[in-house]
Amino acid sequence: MSEKIISIPYTEIEDLTKLNDDEQLLVNTAIDAAKQAYSPYSKFNVGAAVLLENDNIVIGSNQENAAYPSGLCAERVALFSAGAQQGKIAPRKMAIAAIKDGKLTDNPVSPCGACRQVFAEVEKRYSKSFSLLLIGKDKIVKFEKSGLLLPFTFNSIDI
Repeated sequence: MSEKIISIPYTEIEDLTKLNDDEQLLVNTAIDAAKQAYSPYSKFNVGAAVLLENDNIVIGSNQENAAYPSGLCAERVALFSAGAQQGKIAPRKMAIAAIKDGKLTDNPVSPCGACRQVFAEVEKRYSKSFSLLLIGKDKIVKFEKSGLLLPFTFNSIDI
């Protein structure tokens, strides 16, 4: 038996001007998407914006339902919409923002496990990774590859 350690590289960005133009646009679009959320139960609005390789941006916001868990997270709404609308075009970057009590959360929120599993499937589908920007008021956390958030992925070779 031997112990193994997984380390996950990421970058913390405290100044929005340190992002490139695409990333700044994506961050602002994700924040705007969060304002479109339907979250009457949690009152926690999440928005996601996906930049595709053709430079189109597809958004998603969380959509809740009284018959929990029938709702869907912003990240999956955005990726599934992108797949339905432009299925042959791979995602390049995704930004995720959350709003609570009318304000952007101080710290970035991290995607749930189901969303992380969808990230893995999207990477498999297109045979390439996409980067993630997790947005908070005080900082942005950037992952160069979304797959870094789920190191032990369940995938098609497991079934």
